[in-house]
Amino acid sequence: MDREIKTVERMIDLYCRHQHGSTDHLCPECLDLFGYVSKRLEKCPFKNNKPSCSKCPVHCYKPDMRDKIKAVMRYSGPRMLYRHPILTIRHCLPKN
Repeated sequence: MDREIKTVERMIDLYCRHQHGSTDHLCPECLDLFGYVSKRLEKCPFKNNKPSCSKCPVHCYKPDMRDKIKAVMRYSGPRMLYRHPILTIRHCLPKN
């Protein structure tokens, strides 16, 4: 779960730097999104056996937050391979 939170944090940071012009910290909107995502991940009923959110039978994000994190992932996902290759590869590998 820590790795999931770390991955999402890096994705939001990358998105915020490029889309909102933040340099040394997240903007308030992205900080709120990260806080929300962290809480949802910590309360995930699947814990370490968690599937990717798109394949999860339980959709625990509010619709507006789901749209925001989708935008972050759509933007940051392809760029993560260059910025954080090990984290990205570990995220993409099956967890079993």
